[in-house]
Amino acid sequence: MTSLRRFLIISVLSALMLVNFIAALHGYRSSMLEAENLFDQKLSEMAAQFAAMPLPNVESPPSADDEQMVFQIFSGEGKLLWRSVHAPAQIISEVPGFGEHNFNDYRWRTLSYLNPNSGRRVVVAERVDQRYRLAESVILESVVPVVLVLPVAGILIWLIIGHGLSSLGVLAGILRRKSPDDFGAIRVDGAPVELLPVIQSVNSMLSRLSASFERERRFSADAAHELRTPISAIKMHLHNVRDELPNGSDSLRSLTKDVDRLAHLVEQMLLLHRTTPDHYPAKFEKISLRSLARDAIAERYADCAAKQQTIELAGDAVTVDGDRFALGILLQNLVNNASKYTQQGGRIELRTEVKTSEVWLTVADNGPGISAEAKSRVFERFYRLGGDRHSSGASGCGLGLSIVEHIAELHGAKIVMKSGLQSRGLAVSIVFPASLRSDKALTPNAKAKKALGTSREGEQA
Repeated sequence: MTSLRRFLIISVLSALMLVNFIAALHGYRSSMLEAENLFDQKLSEMAAQFAAMPLPNVESPPSADDEQMVFQIFSGEGKLLWRSVHAPAQIISEVPGFGEHNFNDYRWRTLSYLNPNSGRRVVVAERVDQRYRLAESVILESVVPVVLVLPVAGILIWLIIGHGLSSLGVLAGILRRKSPDDFGAIRVDGAPVELLPVIQSVNSMLSRLSASFERERRFSADAAHELRTPISAIKMHLHNVRDELPNGSDSLRSLTKDVDRLAHLVEQMLLLHRTTPDHYPAKFEKISLRSLARDAIAERYADCAAKQQTIELAGDAVTVDGDRFALGILLQNLVNNASKYTQQGGRIELRTEVKTSEVWLTVADNGPGISAEAKSRVFERFYRLGGDRHSSGASGCGLGLSIVEHIAELHGAKIVMKSGLQSRGLAVSIVFPASLRSDKALTPNAKAKKALGTSREGEQA
């Protein structure tokens, strides 16, 4: 059943129509029997009047009368004394009492009455079809309103059921407006008794979810945080051990690399937890993406210089409403990934631009790129292309793009992945919706000045 309201209305209307039909049928039959009795009583009264009235002194039948009702009057010896124009000359019924006979091409209800005082026999007859027509017209006048009132009843039932189910709509609205991190108990004022078990079950489920999320949050945050201390201690001991081991020890170098990788993993886990849209305390403000991109380049410049890579900043100076810390982490992860997986002497480009009112932030490189199949998995946690045996030899934990996805979701942005520079490598674009663009109200002159200023910039490292 797709609609509870539709089910209730159809069921109630069907039951109402069935009851009305049965009641109308019973009423019709009862009314027809009552009408038959009334018509028969009328025939009895007419027969008694004819039997008691004096006969006219005429030898021919009376003038034309109502052809729907006829009469005959016979003497005690069976001689026809008087009849109506449409009555036959022969006696219609010799059997005393009511009966039905055919004559003049119609079916007639007859009554043969014998007056015990005068010995006179009176036969009166009435057409059956006229009796039924008259009775049905009277009965239908009382049945038709019952049928016509059904649409009105349907509208009233619709409104009544809608009012009765309004609490469900209120409950659905409360649940729909709840934020993802709101696990507080819900309350519906004036909720009917039947809805209380549902509300109690939902509140119980919210309570269990809140406890579950809190346990997961504490575990991931506490585990990553607690790991910082022993890692820092290990780094300190490694620094002290360098003086005791021969210069260039391979074991020491490998151990240092692994500890750095572990520290990076812990930091990424903390960032992944902190940037989860459900509980990240975002503080949106007007941010220049170009300025933020310049800071990200400065942050990662040493890594790019170590690999003799060229990193550029191009495009327009655009401003968006966003969280500065989160967008900074997003850019650092994208630039770090591009530098890490681009070959020695490669090229990386950061571009900010406006396309059809949307703001595009793109980090592109001319490295090896990734396959179409891998693009669908790179946002999975701890997934690394090629695992630890990637051709670049770069270490990683597979959380960078998961963090990027969290931050994009926090800003309502979408992620587009295409081929990178010179149709090689990878280009990751963060597309911010037009609603986040904070420079929409710029005048044409202001935009022209911005474009002129942008065209003069040629930042290259």
